[in-house]
Amino acid sequence: MELRPRWSGPASRSAGSALDTLRARLDASRSIFLEVDQVLAEQAAALERAKALLAMTVTSAAASGVLIDRRGVASPDPARRPELGGAAVREAAAGIRTALELAAAADRETARRLSDLAAEVIAGCPAEPPPSRPSVTAEPSAVRTWWEGLTTAQRRWLIQHEPDLVGRLDGVPVAARDQANRLLLEAQQAALLQRRAQLGAQPLSPWVRRELARLDGALAGLAAVAARLDTETGPRSYLLSLDPAGDGRAIVAIGNPDRADNVLTYVPGMGSGLSRVEGELKRVSRMVQRCVEVGPTEQTAAVLWLDYDAPDFLHEAYRDSFAHRAGPALHRFQEGLLATHDGPAAHRTVLGHSYGSLVVGATARDHGLAADNLVFVGSPGVGVERAGDLGVPADQVWSTTARNDIIQYAAPTGDQALKRLWSHRSLPGLGPLVAFLTPHEELWFGHNPSHPGFGGQVFDGSPRGHAGYWDRNNPALDSMARIILGGHHQPALR
Repeated sequence: MELRPRWSGPASRSAGSALDTLRARLDASRSIFLEVDQVLAEQAAALERAKALLAMTVTSAAASGVLIDRRGVASPDPARRPELGGAAVREAAAGIRTALELAAAADRETARRLSDLAAEVIAGCPAEPPPSRPSVTAEPSAVRTWWEGLTTAQRRWLIQHEPDLVGRLDGVPVAARDQANRLLLEAQQAALLQRRAQLGAQPLSPWVRRELARLDGALAGLAAVAARLDTETGPRSYLLSLDPAGDGRAIVAIGNPDRADNVLTYVPGMGSGLSRVEGELKRVSRMVQRCVEVGPTEQTAAVLWLDYDAPDFLHEAYRDSFAHRAGPALHRFQEGLLATHDGPAAHRTVLGHSYGSLVVGATARDHGLAADNLVFVGSPGVGVERAGDLGVPADQVWSTTARNDIIQYAAPTGDQALKRLWSHRSLPGLGPLVAFLTPHEELWFGHNPSHPGFGGQVFDGSPRGHAGYWDRNNPALDSMARIILGGHHQPALR
């Protein structure tokens, strides 16, 4: 029941003021509760790594003839030549100690972060910051400097009152962007549902049918994103950007890139959009899962970067203009990850599939990419003729193309097309078909990165077509995980 129309006077005004203050504090607490969820999820991930290290230590100790008792004390197995077990005992003891220290450190940091959040709740409402705001195209390092110059109360105010800005700013920490975008998600879904209801009441013209189909696809995409955010299995997800306009755009991280040892940015290709985000998120999830299996003690995060207008089909994918337009945003996003990362720099990998490989290659060529590795999967060419033209060492440029991936038959341009036709002139009628269906070192957008002449590293996979690289048990998936992990994790080369 609404009290104000039935209650007046000083007591009413006082109660109204108290309710307004309480409402403001509860609204502000929404982002704090989201941050509590982030903190606890990150602690759980750290404890999982400690458990994995402990399990590896126990397995290795057993193989080396070392016994570990219920208290975690290592000793040589007297039945297996104990005089040979000294080094193995020390190694096992060190592994147990490291695992326990990792778990204890996670507990201490979690307690500190939760204590800070509790103090923030007690302190009261957020405070409005000065009026100046950086542009969404500002340098991420400048955005980070601006963000660091704000008080905690001012940052909380911005997340609450300007989530659309905070959620899109490269250079704002991942945790804050996630809080802002989660606050926006429900409103975005409501707006699309309202728009759909309005159109559904109109005569079903061809335009209305197309728009209803687009809205249905966008709603399905938002639902898939929401489901990924709500899942309780695997690393926590972070929503870094979401825009349902047009074909829709999304940036979703599995694991926190600001706190990870290894960070992947995955750029999908032709046909990508919000309506197909569920499938792309499954690919990202499989890469993270394989990284956990190969390197269980390392913290890995993977980002689905679908923040560009991807070509819808072949009638658009033959042009490189989509990749050129995507370049500044992908460059800025990678610079943002570099600016906001906690502690030593992460090992960073950018992977492009299909047309997404051209986006990655053109961005590296024209703008530069803050990455240690570039990976091209099922590529129609990446806009350069040599791996050395991409701004990273050639031995850190990787590629794979399945033997039955139709992308390797992408027709070349100009003189290359004439050369192919000329080389198959002795096959009447079939010559043109054979010419354009012959794998070649030159593809539509330049030299085939999976050809030895390109100068990069080539890894192999099972012949499962253009979309099968992420199938379970495909060696390509294992190789991608090993590249993401870096260090001593080396993929099998062709």
